[in-house]
Amino acid sequence: MIKFNSFSKLISIIYIFFYLISSTFAICEDNFKKIFQNIETELNERNFALLEKYFDKNEKIEFKNKFFKLIREFPDAKWEVINSNSINPNQHKLDMKLYGSKNLNGKKFKLESIFNITLNLDNGLIKQSNIKSNLTTIRSDDNQIDLKISIPDKVLTGSKYNIDVVLNQPLEETIIAGGIKEYQEGKLLNQSIPLEPLATGGIFKVSRAPLVPGIQTWTGIIAHPSGLVSFTKTVNIVDDY
Repeated sequence: MIKFNSFSKLISIIYIFFYLISSTFAICEDNFKKIFQNIETELNERNFALLEKYFDKNEKIEFKNKFFKLIREFPDAKWEVINSNSINPNQHKLDMKLYGSKNLNGKKFKLESIFNITLNLDNGLIKQSNIKSNLTTIRSDDNQIDLKISIPDKVLTGSKYNIDVVLNQPLEETIIAGGIKEYQEGKLLNQSIPLEPLATGGIFKVSRAPLVPGIQTWTGIIAHPSGLVSFTKTVNIVDDY
């Protein structure tokens, strides 16, 4: 049984961006994109003095703590704004990528997180942020394991859906183990994922979505002779497509 303490740190990664909004974002699409390009540069250069100008004074300390906590965990972390667009003057959408690495017990673990966020603004300041899709992995296998994580981004309330984590290469004599579990808000540090032999070459599960809209999050792990792959994936639960 493996404690999933690493994901207590990962869950907060995406929320770092929730504090990078100022009144200038509500001006126009071109300024919106330019500002996020500047933020990407400032994040990657660790230039917190310049980043401060995007903060409400009440959020500055919290952002700083989260920012430097991430840097301690993944010293070479890099951010990338893949795409950004304005839905309306008070609502914006970002597609982002975060990646980095750390050395632990003689092994190198690589982080990659791809996610999109919808930002709702009030008077140019962030009012609410919603993550619509997120897939985060931490791997120590140097990408040698040909793994496909097939979990939908969006499903209807109350519907059944498949969760498939597939190893594409033949197993032959290889012995692997793995497990997956739904993340429960506020209980992550106390959760563990039981590992079971995966004779079928992956994890295959049918789940039912909650009856109310929201976000359902899954965390899992694959233990392979080539290394470990841990992951978290969010599913957007909606009542209408």
